Amino acid sequence: MSFPKTQLIGLKADYFRHPLDLEATNALKQLPGFDAIVRNLLGPVAEQFFYLENIAASVLVGEKQLPQFHEMLLEACQVLDLEPPQLYVRQHPVPNAYTFAMRGKQPFVVLHTSLLELLTPAEIQAVIAHELGHLKCDHGVYLTLANIIILAAGQLPNLGGWIAQTLQTQMLQWVRCAEFTCDRAALLAIQDPKVVSSLLMKLAGGSPTLAPQLNLDAFLAQARAYDDISNSELGEMLKEAQTAGLTHPVPVLRAREIDRWASSKEYQTLLQNPGKQGYNDKASPKGGWRNW
Repeated sequence: MSFPKTQLIGLKADYFRHPLDLEATNALKQLPGFDAIVRNLLGPVAEQFFYLENIAASVLVGEKQLPQFHEMLLEACQVLDLEPPQLYVRQHPVPNAYTFAMRGKQPFVVLHTSLLELLTPAEIQAVIAHELGHLKCDHGVYLTLANIIILAAGQLPNLGGWIAQTLQTQMLQWVRCAEFTCDRAALLAIQDPKVVSSLLMKLAGGSPTLAPQLNLDAFLAQARAYDDISNSELGEMLKEAQTAGLTHPVPVLRAREIDRWASSKEYQTLLQNPGKQGYNDKASPKGGWRNW
């Protein structure tokens, strides 16, 4: 791509996992039998259903099919020390990308055509790397369950609806936290924080015609203004109320987080010794549908 990248041989997921992701994942694992039930009962059906639905309605990327995206995938996997999944391009007017991997079999990443038209090649590779972060961190089981629960929450009456709503709240919290981790995976693969912040800016307010006019420095200043609002008790309450039902942290918060982590000692150490890093990140912002 634009410059040679450091290959992070021996990179482990917990070396870059965001502390909120770690906390939320541990909370889900405390539910008795939760992980086993999802993997063993939901896994076989969901795996076949989503795989067949995707392969029938998307274009599989490869050496002879959209090879530029195949090259981006292989390089990002090489940097993150990960086996390449399948990569598909799907016709869709909403810029988005998503990942599916229930039991480690047939994992795949999907990119929407509108996303590809919005971003630069480096930003597209950052999106691919973000999705690879979900595979690196074994997020697949919970991501699939999150989608199903969010759909079911409004359709189950009485007690069933209450249970679904309760799980929905916990799953939304988890998936928002997981997004912070995968933004870090994008940075580790691209090794340029401006690229990751730029794609977040475009997802917040870009279009194929407006994207070249956007100012990244102004967007990062906007993120700092968002922080200033929450300095009061009322501001914090309003911010939490606005984000509680979202599937993702707001873009300015994600950009602020990646900007901070890019200047951290932890990130620099990972680039120098990816196989020997210990998990010691203490940073923790307040912070969902496995989509961008």
